Amino acid sequence: MPSDGVAHIVRERTDQETTNGNSAAAVLAAREFELFSGVGRERRVQAGERIFRRGDPGEVMYLIAQGEVELDFGSDLALKRLGTQEFFGELGLLVGEHTRSADAIAVGEGRLVELGQDGFQRLVERDPALVAQFLRRAITRVVLNEQSLIRQLRRRNHDLETALDDLYATTHQLNQTEELIRTDELTGLYNRRGLTLHLQECRRVGFKGGTGLLLVDCDRFKQINDDHGHLVGDRVLQNIAGILRSVAGAEDVPCRLGGDEFCLLVSADSREDVLRYAEFVIATTRSLLRLQQAVPTICAVSVGACLVEHDRDWNDWYARADAALYESKRQGGNRVSWVDDPPRSEY
Repeated sequence: MPSDGVAHIVRERTDQETTNGNSAAAVLAAREFELFSGVGRERRVQAGERIFRRGDPGEVMYLIAQGEVELDFGSDLALKRLGTQEFFGELGLLVGEHTRSADAIAVGEGRLVELGQDGFQRLVERDPALVAQFLRRAITRVVLNEQSLIRQLRRRNHDLETALDDLYATTHQLNQTEELIRTDELTGLYNRRGLTLHLQECRRVGFKGGTGLLLVDCDRFKQINDDHGHLVGDRVLQNIAGILRSVAGAEDVPCRLGGDEFCLLVSADSREDVLRYAEFVIATTRSLLRLQQAVPTICAVSVGACLVEHDRDWNDWYARADAALYESKRQGGNRVSWVDDPPRSEY
């Protein structure tokens, strides 16, 4: 058993090691705790009791005489748990009216020592050297904690930027996938699905003005495939698509319905408006046919044209334009026909 003198020396050495060994430690040396608790006011806490909230103003520092306290800094930052002889909330004491940066919650039953401005002044009067030593360590701890918080926030910002980049890439991929789903791979025009989605959107927001429909079908296209192969046939289809794309306005929708059948949905209020589109298509294909080479790059087309009624569905629109297209084919193709009265769907 060491004598009181030896015990005092051992305690002094332990206190000094605690103070100097970790300048950012939240643990008070025995002499510090004894001095501070002798001035402060003791307070009992229950499990789950909130000592202060993040954002609250505060002027009090707390010492843990018994039990544990958890500090929650929010924003997915790591929780911090403090135990006996550790202190927290020191900026409230040192700065005055400091805004708390964490929620402080008692983990279980315990005892705290509260130290306010008046008590701190008495500490300075009792042992200024020990208080100065504590202040140096407390300030160092605050600086290191702030630096640690900054590093954590930087990591979070980096992770957030990475997540946003991933989200942007995923969104871009989804948009590309959606575009592929609604776009004809060969010609780049809308396919049937794309046309259907467009019509659904038009019905949702309302059509802008009148609408006309052109059905465009290639004449004797099978012969081109048989005589020159499918690669030549594909090139012909791409050129037909190019003609429809060139005549289409900003609100018009060219579409490949399948095979060698196309359609063009146009903004039009009269028969004359619709026929101007149709006549352009016919005139362009005829002009290109006059420049035809041994290997065809274009073919004649038949067009069926009509005005559509917005309160009827696509099948009725198609039936009317298809009847006109059939008439163009019956007359030998390479022409446009018009139908005023659509055949009614049977229910």
